[in-house]
Amino acid sequence: MANTYTQIHIQFVFAVKGRANLVRENFREELQKYICGIVKERENKPLAIYCMPDHTHLLVGLKPTQNIADLVRDVKAISSKFINEQGFLQQKFQWQNGYGAFSYSKSHVPAVVKYILNQAEHHRKRSFKEEYLTFLQKFEIEYDEKFLFDFLD
Repeated sequence: MANTYTQIHIQFVFAVKGRANLVRENFREELQKYICGIVKERENKPLAIYCMPDHTHLLVGLKPTQNIADLVRDVKAISSKFINEQGFLQQKFQWQNGYGAFSYSKSHVPAVVKYILNQAEHHRKRSFKEEYLTFLQKFEIEYDEKFLFDFLD
């Protein structure tokens, strides 16, 4: 679009169905590259990604015409299909329903990138549930616990 200038940065967080630890180290990097390819194919800019065994963080520079729900749907559906077709696991892989989407200003992008790339270290100190609830509180998002991810306690 001529004369349209935007700066939209969204961090997506989504979990493996049942919060199972299915994203294994032997294919994590390949999955991350594949997800970034999906994002790029839709003319968005992947800025950072880290797939933990049970959830993923993805920071995207979003084009203004991109529908957030459509992008997350596509990333989850296409990457699930990729994992299953590659035979990385003996069981069927699925992402859990739902996701978090959190917006950031340009000045916060370097800190968010660092945060995402240090997920493995971060989760030695804090569980995914604690992390996710902190996001919801920090961004002042109202929620009903019964509709949150299936957290394992």
